[in-house]
Amino acid sequence: MGFDRAELAAFLRHRRARVQPVDVGLATGPRRRTPGLRRQEVAELAGMSVEYYIRLEQGRGPRPSAQMLTAISRALLLSSDEREYLHHLAHASSEPRSGPSDAVRPGILHLIQRLDDTPALVCNARYDVLAQNPMAAALLGDFAALPPAERNIIWRFFTDPAARDRHDPAGAEQFARECVADMRAARARYPDDAALTGLIDRLLTTSPEFRDLWTEIEVQTRRSTRKRLHHPSIGWLTLDCDALHDPTTDHWLILYTATPGTSDHDALRLLNVIGTQDLTTHQ
Repeated sequence: MGFDRAELAAFLRHRRARVQPVDVGLATGPRRRTPGLRRQEVAELAGMSVEYYIRLEQGRGPRPSAQMLTAISRALLLSSDEREYLHHLAHASSEPRSGPSDAVRPGILHLIQRLDDTPALVCNARYDVLAQNPMAAALLGDFAALPPAERNIIWRFFTDPAARDRHDPAGAEQFARECVADMRAARARYPDDAALTGLIDRLLTTSPEFRDLWTEIEVQTRRSTRKRLHHPSIGWLTLDCDALHDPTTDHWLILYTATPGTSDHDALRLLNVIGTQDLTTHQ
């Protein structure tokens, strides 16, 4: 199987421009017409020929070895997520799977249904919602009630204003960046997944915001965080959002919790009573 030369070249150029000479112990020097490192500097730091590195950035080079990718990663100060992404682009790690699994483990399904006081859902690497308990439906909306093609967290966020309005402005901006960066990492893991490629193409066509973020070539897998979410009947809740990864299925179990004794915890208890009822007043 060939590797994605064009994406690898674009990623290397983008990251090279981001690293400053002082970051790697080099003098800035005069007459630098472009930001970041020079190609020769990256090649020297990685212990490779300048000609070979130039060919990689031009999308003409042969498949780099795992050792060479590791050396380039060190030279460009890549994060662990970015290093993994680089290896996936060259297919130098394990053979990529055809696509994320949609089958949820029975034990996970049983677990989230027993969490009657905690919003919980399961999604795959595409951000397709594969399962959610009633509390998650009450907090985030009932994905099971949507057409199958729309049961996707990223699609809803970038195309449905109501889904975006569940986040405060700062949280919405952060989530937008993080999920696009995670989507790029997923595409490198599953280069042959037609559903994932189709979703990205639809978002690039439909959402200018997604398109702008996609051009920034950021890479990061999702992490646990805190979120401030709005419910139409209860108001704003500040919740811990824990993302637990199952590496066998590449699924994520997402849990929303609040510290006992806080107003946010009381709000979750109220949400458990309200469920998916709409208690807002319509004029």
